[in-house]
Amino acid sequence: MARLTRVQQQARTRAAVLAAARREFVEYGYGAAKIDRIAERAELTRGAVYSNFPGKRALYLAVLVEMVERAWPSEAAARPDSVPDALGRFARVWLERLPLVDDTAAGGRLQLRSLVGVVDDGPARAVLTQIARLEALLLAMGLEECEPGAARGRRVRLAELVLTLLGGSGLLAELTPGFGDPFDRTRACEHLAGLDLGDVWAPPHLPYVEPGEPCRDGWDPPSGLVDRLTGGEVDLGAEGLVTVLGAGRLSAAEEAVRSVPPGEQVTVAVVTAAPAETGGLVRLRVSDLAGCLRRVFPPEAWRGLRLVVDDEALVATALGLTAVDDETEAAVRVRGGAIVARASGRSAGYATTLTRVDGGRSREATP
Repeated sequence: MARLTRVQQQARTRAAVLAAARREFVEYGYGAAKIDRIAERAELTRGAVYSNFPGKRALYLAVLVEMVERAWPSEAAARPDSVPDALGRFARVWLERLPLVDDTAAGGRLQLRSLVGVVDDGPARAVLTQIARLEALLLAMGLEECEPGAARGRRVRLAELVLTLLGGSGLLAELTPGFGDPFDRTRACEHLAGLDLGDVWAPPHLPYVEPGEPCRDGWDPPSGLVDRLTGGEVDLGAEGLVTVLGAGRLSAAEEAVRSVPPGEQVTVAVVTAAPAETGGLVRLRVSDLAGCLRRVFPPEAWRGLRLVVDDEALVATALGLTAVDDETEAAVRVRGGAIVARASGRSAGYATTLTRVDGGRSREATP
């Protein structure tokens, strides 16, 4: 009972800090915000703030994560009629974050989920690039589901273009509030669907990837992990591919998704050496995008993918990894409740699909 009381007290303290921090960031913005003022607003000590968050950036990211997760829709969206319809709906949802002309600068930046002046060092910027590639994949998977099977193609480059247009709109709204017409931007996104970008998935290094190691190891997966795309619990006991990616290797998620046979589940567990800051950045961007995607696409758009932000490296430990960092990349294939193939290093997920299992029969990857 005493332990439960401590947990409850920690939760209340954290909630008080987040509420006070949000008021501070709305009033002063990220750059001018002070931890001392946040502690005073929350009627706590400076030490109490730091016992929950290692620094101002982690606290800012946590405020934004809480804000976007509260806005997640509770009902599933209807399937879009076409790729242009999906892009128009996505653009309208995304552009709702644009502040109004008479909003304060600091409050507008918070509403925009602005990272200007927050992500200002080399390692964080490199991670943000990887996150952007993951975001493009997630949007592309929804767009690809809008097309009939015979006409379905890769839509990642289209997704990158749309996210670039919308991201630029956010930056302009921050610097020049009121500039441009959101309806024009929505129509522009719809028309982008007609561009022939010659988009294919055939990385030149794939023929040189060595197969993973066949094995027959026990599989005792962790439970209680949450899928960042659907909000539901992840069943890691199901057959399929499980890959652990450091925050600096998120672009490898596409190799995992593209390489498995149709219908096979892929679970991507994101790990980092700095859960509060780097992990918070991943959680923010993925949660923000997922909230938009849920309002445009039905859950079936990602029926083959589960995405976990694994702060405690529980999945990595289950795979047998003893340490993780932002460059971690490892994967296993699970079948019949056991691990039947392992690989680590670059293209680990793809390598496991090349592994000969089941008495020597080969299961081909499908690029």
